[in-house]
Amino acid sequence: MASTFFGLNIGKTGLYAYKAALNVTAHNIANAETEGYSRQVMGIQAGKPLRMNSTYGMAGTGVTVTGVNQLRDEYYDLKFRKNNTIFGEYAAKSHYMTEIENYFNEVTLEGFTTSFDSLYKSLQELSNNPSSLTARTQVINYGKSLTEYFNSLSTNLKKIQEECNFEIRNMVEKINSIAQQIASLTKQINTLEVSGGKANDLRDQRNLLVDELSQIANITVTEKVVGDGIGVTSYVIKIDGQTLVDTAEYNKLKVVPREYKQNQNDIDGLYDVYWENGQEFNLGSPNIGGALKGLYELRDGNNLHNLQGKVTAAAGETFIVVTGTTINAVEKLNIPETGIIKLGNQEYAYAGFEVKIDETTGEFIYTFELKEPLKSQFVDATASIGESINYKGIPYYLDQMNEFIRTFSKAFNDIHRAGRDLDNDAGMDFFTATNKVSGREYVFGPYADSDDYYYYDYSTFNSQTGSFYEDVPSNQPLYGSYYFMTAENFTINSMLINNPRNFAASTDVLNGIDNNDIVEKLIRLKDDKSMFGTGTPAGFMQTLVADIGIDTRKANNFTQSQENILKAISNHKLSISGVDIDEEAMNLVRFQNAYNLSAKVVSVMNEIYDKLINYMGV
Repeated sequence: MASTFFGLNIGKTGLYAYKAALNVTAHNIANAETEGYSRQVMGIQAGKPLRMNSTYGMAGTGVTVTGVNQLRDEYYDLKFRKNNTIFGEYAAKSHYMTEIENYFNEVTLEGFTTSFDSLYKSLQELSNNPSSLTARTQVINYGKSLTEYFNSLSTNLKKIQEECNFEIRNMVEKINSIAQQIASLTKQINTLEVSGGKANDLRDQRNLLVDELSQIANITVTEKVVGDGIGVTSYVIKIDGQTLVDTAEYNKLKVVPREYKQNQNDIDGLYDVYWENGQEFNLGSPNIGGALKGLYELRDGNNLHNLQGKVTAAAGETFIVVTGTTINAVEKLNIPETGIIKLGNQEYAYAGFEVKIDETTGEFIYTFELKEPLKSQFVDATASIGESINYKGIPYYLDQMNEFIRTFSKAFNDIHRAGRDLDNDAGMDFFTATNKVSGREYVFGPYADSDDYYYYDYSTFNSQTGSFYEDVPSNQPLYGSYYFMTAENFTINSMLINNPRNFAASTDVLNGIDNNDIVEKLIRLKDDKSMFGTGTPAGFMQTLVADIGIDTRKANNFTQSQENILKAISNHKLSISGVDIDEEAMNLVRFQNAYNLSAKVVSVMNEIYDKLINYMGV
């Protein structure tokens, strides 16, 4: 049975409830522009009724506050994070691919096209006056401009690769920072919720951090109640199946500079990522996603073009032979001089390599010198150098540039070496490359009047490292393969720059210095469609630029598409969890009226009890 002051207690519950509701509404209004904030609502229900020993049965006891809850839909959280991962990947690609496209846009402005056409215009002038030193100097200078264009392009691409590498390190540090904050917040949430209620604002902060993390990498989030619903939850975040956060604990990542390059054109010190316990964090995993995947593919992408072959060798051997390889042309060979070769699932460092070309099939047979003996036997095992990455990243574009300059330089040099200069000496290499250690220029085979001409072996070359290294005296030519020519060290023979008379314009100067048959052959190279699979030399570069344009446009389109999808998902989230100022203003009026009416109940009850006690007493 209810007490005499039962009605007063009912009014009191209304006062407390609607005062709390006003506070929640005020909190919503104050955080209307707070990023990641989810609208909160106060849960109320009728108080537990009392059984009355009278004809009307049960009597209400007022209102009870059940708690303050967030309005949030986990489905939209999951959907947002999945699409945010895709957005992070293509946003990174879009940014750097646009940079690459800007550098290669010069092909149609004042870069390759201008330099290449100027070289051939100067050759045309030389063909009209082969004995002119001025015309020869022009050819050499425009040739130098062409090499400097590729030098500059190589430098710029490697700067972008360095930026990607630096950003990968920043992303790893950011992951560690976010993981630490999430673990700390989870500990606070469990501490508060174990005594009842919900730590809504802390949960908002944690969800915002998880959203930010989802843009960096693909993550999975699992939250489970621990025990019998005592207010403690297990909160686990995983990346590629590995645990990053486990409730109040977290695992850290670290970056380690590579000891060996994977590609001849790579900059030094590219980072690999590991867990703090030493386990490798595989950046190439298809499940990584996010900005990390985009940066990795840009930095290391080779369009699946890496050296692969087969090896049969016994345990204890230090020299292994790789046959049946995917690269059988020196123009396409971009493996590092020293590096890592993977045999099956084992990795070995090699000190150098040698290539012998089968005269019948043209197949390359590679011999690698290992730094340590084989630990086990290999029979027809798969051998590979570098990763096979299905994206056209910076290594791919550098490889394509190397293929162009090696192929074009060899054709140009072969013609020029067949000629004679103004002093009737044998022609030399027009294009050459500098050794990155000594700075000496390579000679791609002996001159026609050299003692080595009939003995030089064009069917073999090596890395000039490890046991294949030979100390070449400065008074002897530094013979080398076109493998050593890259966009970075591409240059003009200094003997031509110092003395234009060394330019070989014809095969016969004894019968007249105005012969120009060599120059005519060089001019015809410009329209030679057999040199490259894509047609003429200029056509090769135009195809390369078209590939860059397509990849950039694809990245930009995907970025814009994912951004639109994210906005749509965010709008759906806001429709549920966002704060509507107009709605909250209405709630203020509603709860104010309810509070005032509860106060009126207390006032009325006060008058009743006053009459009852003061005027009816004996």
